[in-house]
Amino acid sequence: MDKKDRAFIAMSGGVDSSVAALLTLEQGWAAVGGTLRLYEGTPGACGSARDVEDARAVAQRLGIGFQVIDATGPFRRQVLEKFVRAYAAGDTPSPCIDCNRYMKFGLLLERALDMGCSHIVTGHYAQIRRDEATGRYLLCKASDLAKDQSYFLCMLTQEQLAHVLFPLGGLTKAQVRSIAQERGFLNARKRDSQDICFVPDGNYKAFLERCTGNTYPAGDLLDLSGQVVGRHSGAIGYTQGQRKGLGVALGKPVYVCRKDMARNTVTVGPNEALFHRSFLADDWNFFPFPALTRPMEVHARIRSRMTEQPATVYPAADGMVRVVFHQPQRAIAPGQAVVLYQADVVIGGGRIREVLED
Repeated sequence: MDKKDRAFIAMSGGVDSSVAALLTLEQGWAAVGGTLRLYEGTPGACGSARDVEDARAVAQRLGIGFQVIDATGPFRRQVLEKFVRAYAAGDTPSPCIDCNRYMKFGLLLERALDMGCSHIVTGHYAQIRRDEATGRYLLCKASDLAKDQSYFLCMLTQEQLAHVLFPLGGLTKAQVRSIAQERGFLNARKRDSQDICFVPDGNYKAFLERCTGNTYPAGDLLDLSGQVVGRHSGAIGYTQGQRKGLGVALGKPVYVCRKDMARNTVTVGPNEALFHRSFLADDWNFFPFPALTRPMEVHARIRSRMTEQPATVYPAADGMVRVVFHQPQRAIAPGQAVVLYQADVVIGGGRIREVLED
């Protein structure tokens, strides 16, 4: 069998990658399965002992080889430490995007090619098309919009897309679970993984303190005029738009509007203070073309769980892009990913750098 017919199947131990493996074999591919061990500090993290054993059991059931690839070192350097630096600077990072970019479609693809495979297969809900006119690969939304993961895949390069298969892109989650049950997979009803698997309890401050050995002291809570209205328990533990846990009563609801890590202050204000129309973003990856050279009408998403909103994008200096929403949007946070769409095609993704005053 030719190299072009061999695939490496990324098996997480979950139902999605298991069904992706099954469908790949049914399409006539020769395959080997494997799991990336990424982080061992938290039960339930990607590549945990349970996940490895679940993935191994499915591989044995399918009759394919299986291996565990230790990626804890690269994951720490390229994802975890970047996450810690961003949070310490007051940004809101997107570690799942970095994990896809550098681990699942970076390191894993390199290993697969070294093993003589031509493609890697994952259980992500997204689709890949080829633009016949330009020859470029396009990332597109999944058929099941409720499970679409294109936001998290926005940094995949043309080279990576050329060697990737997404067998679940045209299926619904219900169909995937049904296939798993029909085939007797033990993980047919296994829960989906957390977005940020290495902080499953959502306590970022405690996680960062464990990682860095630092403590993050209390400081002043300020109102929009700069007046002290209370105390916070460590600026690093607050996120833009947060309302709960502020411990301050000002006669009306207030929300975190910004943080100043150098001064160790957290500024709060009314909900309307969180709305802005425009921002600058850098670190762009485009799909239909190499770079944005003219203004373009798109729909933009600044969080994974929001519905994308109409916007106009403009090329700016130093590779930046100015994104202008047609209507103000709430809690645009530096560090987060912005992903642009036209219909179901992902135009590109970047990193929010600076929120602009309207």
